[in-house]
Amino acid sequence: MTRSPLMLTAPLLALAVLAPQAQATDTGGYARTRYPIVLAHGMAGFDQMGPVQYWHGIPDDLRKHGADVHVTAVSAFNSSEVRGEQLLRQVEQIRALTGAKKVHLIGHSHGSQSSRYVAAVRPDWVASVTAVSGPNKGSDVADLIQQTSDTAGPQFTTVLSSVVNGVGKLEAILSGHPELPQNSLGGLASLNSAGAADFNRRFPAAVPASDCGEGAPVVQGIRYYSWTGIGQFYNPLNPFDYAMTLTGLAFKGKPNDGLVGQCSAHLGRVLRNNYPMNHFHTVNQLAGLVGWGAAPVATYRTHANRLKLLGL
Repeated sequence: MTRSPLMLTAPLLALAVLAPQAQATDTGGYARTRYPIVLAHGMAGFDQMGPVQYWHGIPDDLRKHGADVHVTAVSAFNSSEVRGEQLLRQVEQIRALTGAKKVHLIGHSHGSQSSRYVAAVRPDWVASVTAVSGPNKGSDVADLIQQTSDTAGPQFTTVLSSVVNGVGKLEAILSGHPELPQNSLGGLASLNSAGAADFNRRFPAAVPASDCGEGAPVVQGIRYYSWTGIGQFYNPLNPFDYAMTLTGLAFKGKPNDGLVGQCSAHLGRVLRNNYPMNHFHTVNQLAGLVGWGAAPVATYRTHANRLKLLGL
């Protein structure tokens, strides 16, 4: 998820009032894929913080329908490569725990790059990669923050990064992962246009050649998918919608979800690029307060069934 370190730290604190959905039992195996599903969070994210789930209600619903789901945790703020290495180690553990040869990686926002990194380094461990609202060609919000930082000078940048790193460390402690290092400048450098382009040169699998096209649907035997929403304001009760309305101004009228441009989210086979959801709604946040007509939980369930029907 491209998450702007500056714009997202305050709304993130609002998550502390949420409660997760209850666990449920398997109702027939609609989402029972051959390989485990691994969820990789975005920038400023976490797996679970007390009762708060990053993927609000999504893992529970997938499990209810038969999926083996594993929610991972990497640095809230760090480079794509560092976060990718952290995810790689967890995938290794999940394979050892389950006995599965491969996994399905689903990454939200910056979790898209983490997932792509794992697939590039160990393609034999990955059956599919799905980018949800992924800034695969960078984010205009990250570009704006980078420009502001460059203009303001190193002193401003040092203070800002220290504050954001502090938020990341607090998140890591509260989510039970105090060992995770935080590097907000590394994260920003990964998600601006230049950093994303450099990452794509080194890890080009399934990246569209054109500005708004589709990438190769299968690379080295790995299936690649993506989806995203557009629009920023759908629910007046959701504080994130107000934040996305503000950050969406950075795109100067181009279709976006508040943090990622519509075309930047394309990777591999584009399942849909215009869901009525902003960047947070695609992970059912805040507390399921999404707009009318949006069904983020069902979207993941349907995708799991898609993979199941492929024998994956």
